[in-house]
Formats: sequence, C-alpha cells, structure tokens
Amino acid sequence: MANFQSSGLTLAYDDIRPAGQASGCVVLVHGFATNRAENWRRLGWYGAFERKGWRIVALDLRGHGMSDKPHDAAAYARADMAGDIIALMDHLALRKVDLMGYSMGSHLSAAVALAQPERIANLILGGVGARMLAAAAAPAGSMTLPEAMRAEDPATISDATLRGFRQFAENQGEDRQALAACGEGRGEPMRVDDLGRLAMPTLVVAGSLDEIAGDPRPLADVIPGARAVSLPACDHFSAIPHALFKAAVFDFLEGWEE
Repeated sequence: MANFQSSGLTLAYDDIRPAGQASGCVVLVHGFATNRAENWRRLGWYGAFERKGWRIVALDLRGHGMSDKPHDAAAYARADMAGDIIALMDHLALRKVDLMGYSMGSHLSAAVALAQPERIANLILGGVGARMLAAAAAPAGSMTLPEAMRAEDPATISDATLRGFRQFAENQGEDRQALAACGEGRGEPMRVDDLGRLAMPTLVVAGSLDEIAGDPRPLADVIPGARAVSLPACDHFSAIPHALFKAAVFDFLEGWEE
C-alpha cells in the first residue's frame, strides 16, 4: 500500500502498472461507505482493466478504507475531497487520465473534471442519474444518512436504503462517525449549468432499478454529447460488478459505442 499527503491528511492508494506500454491510465473513485479494495478490486474492475493493459490508480477517499478519517463535517466539503483526487494525480505526475467514479465518487469525479478539464480525457459517471440534478426532499421526520450511521441500534433504521448503507459500512469495518461527518459535509448538489460545462466525452451508467441514482438519461442529456446506459434489472449495488457495466465502459473507452 502507498500513501500520499493532501491537505494535511494521509490517504492510501494503489498504482498498478501493466507490463510494457499502457493502453491508458484510469483513475477510479469509489462510492460512499466503501473503499478501493471493495469497490474496484474485489468486484473485478482491477482485473478487467489489467487485462486490457490499462494503468490503474485508485485511492481510499478521506474518511474511508485505509485513509485518515476526520470526524469533523467541515473536512468533507466537495472541493476538498475533489482536491484529494487532483493531489494524487499531481503526486504521480499524471498529466491526463480517464476518470471513473461510482455514486459519491461520480459527484467528485465531475467536480474534478470541472476544475481541471484539460486533464480528463474521458469521464465515466457510474451509479448516478436524474437524482444528481437536484436534492431529493426527504419526508418530514425521516432519518438522514448521518443519523443512520450514528444510530446506536440498527433496528431503529426503518428506511431500507439507509439500513443497507449502515450494514454495508459495518461489513466493511468502516468508521461510522467519519461516514456521518462525510454525509453532513458533502454540500449541495451540482447545478445543471455546471454539468453543462463538461466538454470531455462522458458516459453515464446506472441500473434500471437504481432508486438512489435515478434514470441516467436525464443526467446525460444536460452534459454535451454524453451517452447514457441503463443496466437492466440492476439496483445501486448489483450494478457495480455487472458484466454489462464493464462492457459499456470498455465500449466507450475503445470507441465502440453507437
């Protein structure tokens, strides 16, 4: 495991280089409550990119995995977390990369692409869709994600999605207090006008049953030239390892999409 420094935090990352000339370099940004090993290695993405000859760079975001885990919500502003990705690219002297995120990692990848568009060759936004365009209003009195992470008894979490995130975090051995702070600090959703400034080739992928992301097509419609792929019969979690997700990504990167 390698480490780098960003804004006073120590963050963990992998840098896997193929033998010989690389087909390209992809930077992978995981989702909320997971980490690089679970989101990308165990679910087959490292192997898929390795077989294609890609150089793979993936970090554990602050608050996750083997990286530092502050408990202060102010440490998790989107600009700071996106800055960690840029700091890793600088640390490795990566001038231009393909950037792929999933869920929260897609929000951060879009922020990186807006901040330094000249360094992003292709952008892949997974696990996001129409709900990225506006904050979803929670029913009055409902539990929030940070509250679910802090709840003493998981049985008090009535919402199935929140309960799933809480159970997933526990299964991964993640720091629930850090995750609660991350949930509180992430800020407002991106503005449609900002997403409309993304000029690089972009792929948006989500499962057809993904209620967390929503339909990927409305999101792709606001990004110039973006392509949307809906994975049949997949929800937010089952989409990640799906073979059709990998096929869509490589068709996009290799220029085979329609």
